[in-house]
Amino acid sequence: MSNTETPHRNFYGRRIGKPLKKGQAFHMENTLPRIAVDPANPGPGPQWLEIGFGGGEHTLHMAKTYPDVTITGAEAFINGVAKIVSRIGEQEIDNIRLHFGDARDLLEALPDAAFEKVFLLYPDPWPKLRHHRRRFVTPENIDQIARILKPGAEFRIATDIEDYVRQTMEVMIPRKDFIWTAMRPADWRTPWPDWTRTRYEAKAVREGRTPHYLTFNRR
Repeated sequence: MSNTETPHRNFYGRRIGKPLKKGQAFHMENTLPRIAVDPANPGPGPQWLEIGFGGGEHTLHMAKTYPDVTITGAEAFINGVAKIVSRIGEQEIDNIRLHFGDARDLLEALPDAAFEKVFLLYPDPWPKLRHHRRRFVTPENIDQIARILKPGAEFRIATDIEDYVRQTMEVMIPRKDFIWTAMRPADWRTPWPDWTRTRYEAKAVREGRTPHYLTFNRR
């Protein structure tokens, strides 16, 4: 890959942060290999995917709320992966699969029409105009989302950045393979019934930004 292509491929801010705690290092070495994604053996039940799960609050919440669903999470930031892996190991949660790395690499390996839900929650906004191409919501990435979703499946996006909403609508509304489900403002201002507030949303609310909840169904 050339130097000019690398920034376009990178849609996350950083991969390494604080040193891992002893328990986190243990689970990264022992638990993560056991629950690593295997596209040929995805796990039982309906398949859901969360792209960029951060600290893992939403992934863990959904796994506990829907024990018959297998939830695959993708995250490139090692500290976020270490947090959720530790909780998975300590709580013996068996319906989560993880990909430690770029979600787009995972998407390329996943089979067609295999997933019933995909979540993109508070993605990195890349606020500077010159970095907007690094945002996840691009036609190329949505093509992959459309490919792995079953007909009638749900694609949820949450963000507190109005310009990210604008870009999302510019990408999603013209598409023939998705339909925006909102009928009134309350539909995108009100969180989903099974929603749990993440640390990113809590920070956004503290700082006076408004969460937006966008739902698109695969045609």
